[in-house]
Order: sequence, then structure tokens, then C-alpha cells
Amino acid sequence: MYRRHFLLSAGALTVSLVPLFSWAFSSAAWAANPAEDFVSSNIQAGFDILNDRAANPAERRERFASFLLGLTDVKRVALFMLGRYAASASPAELDAYVAAYQDYATAMYQNYFALYSGQSLRVISSRERAPGDFVVSTSMVGSRNAPMEIDFRILTDGARPMLMDLGVAGVWLASAQRDEFLSVVAQNNGDIKALTAHLRAVQQR
Repeated sequence: MYRRHFLLSAGALTVSLVPLFSWAFSSAAWAANPAEDFVSSNIQAGFDILNDRAANPAERRERFASFLLGLTDVKRVALFMLGRYAASASPAELDAYVAAYQDYATAMYQNYFALYSGQSLRVISSRERAPGDFVVSTSMVGSRNAPMEIDFRILTDGARPMLMDLGVAGVWLASAQRDEFLSVVAQNNGDIKALTAHLRAVQQR
């Protein structure tokens, strides 16, 4: 049995808690870096798109999808999910899988971002795991939830920062999803097409 319910609950407290409302910075305790700037500006912008009541739901989803794809290196994350199986897949199989993952991730994040409102998120610190690889820690507070730390993994090793993963309570969403994806592929004798079909089926539920 796949860890779908676990991922939904963990992810909902990850991505969807994120975007919400006003961002504040701690005073001069730390100096902002590109990863912190990326989190503080872009996540709120995504939430604003989903809450633009001047647009109909279809328009909001389309705008959000375009926005999200600009923040995330979807192919890089999708291939990370495949682990060693990526090397044995054909280019056509990989293209179909990446397209399915892109649609899956976009729909998942749309749902997560829409779950919470009235919350406030502020950047509290960051640390560099490796050159160009940052974890930005934030605190989410609101009337309905106890304060919660949400972490963002941001890569700054390219032309611009990219969102790679999100974590809450020690659970990293991409890492948890990777376990599920690899399990699907392993149960189907390394067939990437089975994972592509699985992702498409999940979107239909």
C-alpha cells in the first residue's frame, strides 16, 4: 500500500502552509541571502495568485501552474525521484514520466496552497548545507495552528534560485515521495511506464 495518505498529510503541512500571507524578517540578527530572499518573495506571490478572486478558478490554476514551474527545476526533481532507474529508461519514457510528474506536482501544490488561510510566515534563519544548497527555516503562526517550523531547500547554484524540497516536522516531501515512487517502479520490475501510469491515475482520483 502506497504512502499516499501520509504524503498528503505531511505535504499539506509543508507546501500549503507555506504561502500564506504576510512575511516578516527578524531584525538585524541575520543578513538576508539569495535563498532567503527567494522564499520571502516568491511563496507569497504564489498564494496571491490562488486568492485572486477577480480570476475564475481555471485561470487561477493556469497562472499558478506557470508560476510554480518558474520556481522549480521540475526535471531535476523528477529525475531525483527515479534514482538509479533513470539510467535505464529511454528518452521517450523519461519525457513521458517528467510530463506526468509535472502535472502531478502542480495539482498537488495547488491543493496544498489552498488549504490554509489567515496564517503568517516569517523567515527565521538559513544554513548552507553545501555550496549553493541552502535550507531556509521559517515559522508559520496563525489562529488555527500552533507555531510550526517549515523548511525550504533552495539551490542557488544556477542562474537563479530554485525550490527543490519542503519539510515540516523533519519530513521532507520530495524524499518521502521518492520512497513511494521507487516502490512503484520496483514492484513493476523497473518499468518507468508503470510509475507514469500511477501518477496519471492519482490525478484522476
